Parts: sequence; C-alpha cells; structure tokens
Amino acid sequence: MKILLWRPFSTGAALLMFGLSAPAQARPVVVELFTSEACSSCPPAEALLGELKKSDSDILPLSFHVTYWNGPAWTDAYSLTGATERQSWYVGLQHSDEVYTPEAVVDGTAQMVGSHRDEVTAAIAAAKAVATEVPVSITGGTMVTIHISQGAGAGAKIWLFGFDPDHTTKIGGGENGGATLHEVNVVRSITPLGTWSGAMMDYTMPHPAGEHVAVLLQADNGKILGAAAN
Repeated sequence: MKILLWRPFSTGAALLMFGLSAPAQARPVVVELFTSEACSSCPPAEALLGELKKSDSDILPLSFHVTYWNGPAWTDAYSLTGATERQSWYVGLQHSDEVYTPEAVVDGTAQMVGSHRDEVTAAIAAAKAVATEVPVSITGGTMVTIHISQGAGAGAKIWLFGFDPDHTTKIGGGENGGATLHEVNVVRSITPLGTWSGAMMDYTMPHPAGEHVAVLLQADNGKILGAAAN
C-alpha cells in the first residue's frame, strides 16, 4: 500500500507548479519626487522617475514642483505652493530643517536624494514587501468618484492630486538654461479631502486640474495606507 504524504506549500509555489502567474500587487507603491526646473541637480532625478514609470507598473510616481527655486532667471510653470508645503511636512516628520531638491519620498516614509538610483530602488523594494492596503478606487471623467473601503487607520488624511503624464519644456534661463527637460506625472493640483473615519467612504467632485487623478490615504506619520490613480 502506497502512503501519500501531504506537505503545505506556498501559494507562489503552487502558481509555479501549475504554470500560473503571481497576482498583481494590491496597490502601487508611491514615489514622490520634489523637484524644480530651475535646479541643475534635478534633471537626473526626473530621468530616473521616467525610467521607473516605464519599467515598473507597481509604482505610482508623482512629480511635485516646488516654488523656492523660482526667480528672475526662471520660474517653473508647474510649481505649486502646495508642493513646497508637502515637502516641508515630510521634512518635519524627520525632525529636520533640511529642505533640498531633488528629494524622493517612497511610500511616505523613506526619504533620499532623488537621483540616487540604488537608494530609490531599494526603498521601493522594501516598501513593496510591507505595503499596507486600504482599497481605494477612482471612476468617472468630468466628475470623479472616489471610493475608500473600510479598514484600519482611522484618522488618515485623504489627498487628491491632479497630474499630467508628461511634459517637455525648453528652459529659457537659470541653471538649466538652454536645456530641454522631459518630466513625467507632473502634479498640477493638490486638494485635501479631509480625514478618513475608517469606514467606507465615497466622494464625488469635479475633475481637478490635471489630465489624470491620484488619491492617497496617508497616516499622520507619512505612511501610505491606500493609493490609486486613474
């Protein structure tokens, strides 16, 4: 008589055994770049963000153009006071007063120089391994509907960002004068939608400035709990 032994094995092993693909990541890891067209150190970071956008569908890259580089030589047309304020908030979370560009923030917690490829990609990999998910979805066109599912993390802030997928800009002056910059997922509007109660919530509103929409559910310590883009 032949005895069959059963041993538990991982879902990943089962998928490989039957020739199936692993499921897609539940939510994208958010990669925020704080940058300026007037900053000569920023183009390499913007190029890296563009590469990541093309190569990794499991991230949500967002480019925030700050205002503090603007001056007589060049004013960044995409700069937003809200972007400067958001970066200052992140700096405060680190109990620091060091504000610089280009700065990358990965999933709301890891902060680093945005052109340091190895650090950025390592932070993305680490975030993917522990990503928390509260399901968030976005539907609609002229009017946008945002749905947030029930989950843990009451008190988190809800952020709505409008963004353009790409821009190419000829820089007319300043440190990058004469250069042509290609920028991806440029944030054009920043709207706080209030505080999440932990219960299922729905919002319907006009489409914000920007071709596309992203929504982040973010804890007070910066950690991203939910994210979606449309």
